[in-house]
Amino acid sequence: MRELRLLLLYLGFVFLGGALLAPWAWKSAQACAGAWSALERLAQQPFHRYVNRCLLVLALGGLWPLFKAFGLQGRTSHGWQGPWMRPILAGVGGGWASCLLIFMGALLVGDAHLAEGLSPGLIGRRVASALAAAAGVALVEEWLFRGLIHGALRRSLSFAWVAAITSSLYAVVHFFERPSQPEVVGTFTGLWTLGRMMHGWLDGSALMPGLLNLLAVGWMLALARERTGSIALSMGIHGGWVLGIKLLGSWVAHTGTTSALWGTAKVFDGWAAALVLAVQWVALHVATRRAGVLAGQGPAA
Repeated sequence: MRELRLLLLYLGFVFLGGALLAPWAWKSAQACAGAWSALERLAQQPFHRYVNRCLLVLALGGLWPLFKAFGLQGRTSHGWQGPWMRPILAGVGGGWASCLLIFMGALLVGDAHLAEGLSPGLIGRRVASALAAAAGVALVEEWLFRGLIHGALRRSLSFAWVAAITSSLYAVVHFFERPSQPEVVGTFTGLWTLGRMMHGWLDGSALMPGLLNLLAVGWMLALARERTGSIALSMGIHGGWVLGIKLLGSWVAHTGTTSALWGTAKVFDGWAAALVLAVQWVALHVATRRAGVLAGQGPAA
């Protein structure tokens, strides 16, 4: 299938290209920091962040060529249709509420406590940072996964296959670990680091329930896209989750005494998240079942 081959080429370009580009970016930062002291903080960043950022740059840079290669015609083919305000706000509210339930549960059982030293100025900066992260992540990732990829694959695959593919890709990029700093950065260090970043896939305790929850999240976002024919609702849900994790995570410190249940600051790595996601999935199913499947997008699920 043409769309699937194009997707594999895009992923190869992003992952292989990003891993090979990272050592050059790291060495350039070290050289520039010697000339401009303002860049010293950038040069001191761990190498895995260079790999991560290079992957992101190539992923964003390849969006437009991917869009043209897929041949998607019109905004509706990749999810850019209204209404916008109501589904986005509804999605943000649902995503935020699910995160709030998990954090409140951890606080009530003593697995977490309110962070100290939260001045009004610090809270304001964290709110601004969380809002910016939520908007940016939701826009880029939903356009890529539920907009372009979902829209292209749905022309020839059933919803179940499309949801499985996009959910798996979504889980992969959110399951990266933070490996230790390599002693020497060479031409192929980025490939080694990328492999170490994916090492979590070999850790059974990390896979369950973390992987299960991420797959559930991806499937839920795909369902929102499928039922409404737009990425507005999925953007809202995604943004609400990011906002909740970033903001509540900066206000609450986990003790880790029952991390298997309540998870860590990541939120998605606890069984409580699985329960909340199940409830949220039912709510989404009920709320969107009358919308039906977007006509003309491919074979039925």
